[in-house]
Amino acid sequence: MSIATILKAYNLTENQFEVTPITAGYINKTYKLTGEKSFVLQRINNNVFKQPEVVASNIRHASEYLAQHHPEYLFLSGVKTLEGTDMVYDHDGFPWRLFPYIPDTITINKVATEEEAFNAASGFALLTKNLAGCDTTVFKPTINRFHDLVWRYQQFKEALAGASDDRKQEAIDTINTCKQFEFLVKQYNDLITSAALPSRIMHNDTKINNILFDRSTRKAVCVIDLDTLMPGYFIYDLGDMIRTFVSPVDEEEKDLSKVVVRKNILDALLKGYLYEMDGILTKGERNAIFFSGQMMTYIMALRMLADFLNGDVYYQTTYPKQNLIRARNQLRLLELLAMEFN
Repeated sequence: MSIATILKAYNLTENQFEVTPITAGYINKTYKLTGEKSFVLQRINNNVFKQPEVVASNIRHASEYLAQHHPEYLFLSGVKTLEGTDMVYDHDGFPWRLFPYIPDTITINKVATEEEAFNAASGFALLTKNLAGCDTTVFKPTINRFHDLVWRYQQFKEALAGASDDRKQEAIDTINTCKQFEFLVKQYNDLITSAALPSRIMHNDTKINNILFDRSTRKAVCVIDLDTLMPGYFIYDLGDMIRTFVSPVDEEEKDLSKVVVRKNILDALLKGYLYEMDGILTKGERNAIFFSGQMMTYIMALRMLADFLNGDVYYQTTYPKQNLIRARNQLRLLELLAMEFN
């Protein structure tokens, strides 16, 4: 099905726009539609989000709650089709959705300054804070057990049991390092089973490029990429910010000497997050602040290593052992975070 056919469902025509692919994301197919009024058109990858109607429903529930209780808050909800639906399906079964384009905004791929860390962290925190009073039971998981460390460790053990001898031998040191941090699994399980952390509606993918910044002021404008907006725990969002903000290099970096913890960035993001969340965090949540970064870094190391052991079937790779290198990168960051927080 062509873009023109999709747009017809929104009473729009392709000749109204200049259509430009946006290649920053890896999961969904996204286009910018530039015209008198501009939009972002996106095809959801239902191989990853197997229930796209749940994605749409969660965004709709959040939008309705925020419109009622925080009408001043800019929340990027989808445009309804002529039939009043959240999405339109193409002939291949992929759902498409349309969002307003927010002018004079930019995205940032890497945290460069304390100001960026503070503004992004406070931006993600404000979303959680504003949704704190909503009924979490009407929201459903868009990816089951997405950040469940107990399950991810089990997946790692299953991958290890089924891996070829060659892959196990190549990864033996990395496997042993992962096993050394198994105590984090127990800490996570104790936190969850003790109900020390209240369930909240979380973004669940808090990389800095999921915040729009004002082009001039560099202030956070709104949160984007809401596919994983669902019930979870604050450690997921804060932990992923720590994981992705504090090092000057990402998980693709092969030179592990470049993986460092920038204390000034860490302090700035914690300050930004607490600027919004300080008044609503429970004692149990406060006690888990430093655990969050270690937990989320560990979970990504486990997932990357498991994928290597499974034969590189989930994460896209462009060269041999890339997932193993990613896992080693994250384990180095985990070691540094453990030293920082202990």
